[in-house]
Amino acid sequence: MNAVIAEWVQKAEGDFETASREWRARKNRNHDAVCFHAQQCIEKYLKACLQKHQIPFTKTHDLVILVKACLPKRPLWEAWIEEMDALTRYAVLFRYPGESATREDALRAVRIMRKHREELRETLGLPQ
Repeated sequence: MNAVIAEWVQKAEGDFETASREWRARKNRNHDAVCFHAQQCIEKYLKACLQKHQIPFTKTHDLVILVKACLPKRPLWEAWIEEMDALTRYAVLFRYPGESATREDALRAVRIMRKHREELRETLGLPQ
């Protein structure tokens, strides 16, 4: 694994740990932060996969765009589009006043993150 991919993975794992830790918080859980870091985790893993396959990508936080860029190498990921759209919206929607993530939003974000992290790590040849 080259240094750039390793750095994407390291940053993705940081977001995975942050989302997981915040989700496990017994007091004052921040559902907005859970959703944001779940999206960030998957975003960085997708960018690591694109880097591995030498597929260029622009600076974007839209997971649908990133998954679609992966489709030539991972066509089955087409099935991820709906969940990637949800994670993208969760990360952006709850960053501003007027909207807040619920417990259910955070739970869905964590489930999506965990599910897709496993396959992304497998794609990169990383242990589960």
